[in-house]
Amino acid sequence: MTITTVRIASTLLSGCLAVSLFSGHALAVGDNDSTMPTCKKGEIYDQKTKKCVKQQSANVSDENRTDYAYSLAKAGRYEEALAMLDTVKDQDNAEVLNYRGYATRKLGRTDEGISYYLKSVKLDPQYAKVREYLGEAYVIKGRLDLAREQLNSIKVICGTACEEYQDLNAVILDPSKI
Repeated sequence: MTITTVRIASTLLSGCLAVSLFSGHALAVGDNDSTMPTCKKGEIYDQKTKKCVKQQSANVSDENRTDYAYSLAKAGRYEEALAMLDTVKDQDNAEVLNYRGYATRKLGRTDEGISYYLKSVKLDPQYAKVREYLGEAYVIKGRLDLAREQLNSIKVICGTACEEYQDLNAVILDPSKI
């Protein structure tokens, strides 16, 4: 076997293994940081045990709940994401507010989403992901000037090579990518 053949076989095997490990769970797709499996309604993915558990009996951290809510939102399960965010004890958190804004915006309530994004920015002005989503909301509203302001803020935070800059720039150039 050649090295290329071994690499291809290894890639295929690891892909099969990943499918096998997560059978019964749908992986949230979209961002690279959204790899947590999603579970059936009424369950939450416990990052410690690496399995779905009943939501009511789950003893998982606010961070786990926040991350899981984001995975639900990225999987298009926006109402469930908002319900999961409601279970987070610390509601005055930049990530919670950002993900609440994201799910709300995706439900078509763009102005409400913007209000959550602005609260998140106020808590953490260096949080590039919220600036990306705020910029996308401004594109939806037809406010490319405000979207470009967010793009410039992201550039200062992480440069032009970071995912947030690249994604928002693509949306500004072609709003159909939202």
